[in-house]
Amino acid sequence: MNIENTQSQMKKGILEFCILSVIRRGEAYPSDIVEEMKAANLKIFEGTLYPLLTRLKNAEMLTYRWVESNSGPPRKYFSLTEKGEKFYKELEQTWTELSNGVNALTAKKPENPINQ
Repeated sequence: MNIENTQSQMKKGILEFCILSVIRRGEAYPSDIVEEMKAANLKIFEGTLYPLLTRLKNAEMLTYRWVESNSGPPRKYFSLTEKGEKFYKELEQTWTELSNGVNALTAKKPENPINQ
């Protein structure tokens, strides 16, 4: 079994929730999302982020507005829609239940450790 593949799948499962968490606090520019994710030790690349933002926008979870930039082209800032806020709250409830369950299971010590 490949540990990197398992780790990647675990991260992919929570990626949308983390991105929506950042955007939920206020309008977000994609590179700011990348930086905030990196600061939380959740590395994401713009090549991964942009398709996800597009998918969330197409699903009406996000909206965006263009803002003129003093240095370069206009920037696209994303924010949650009402539908996106509802979706976020459902993900948040799922995450809470999932993390509580995982924490309960992983906190238990083995009764018969293999390597004694």
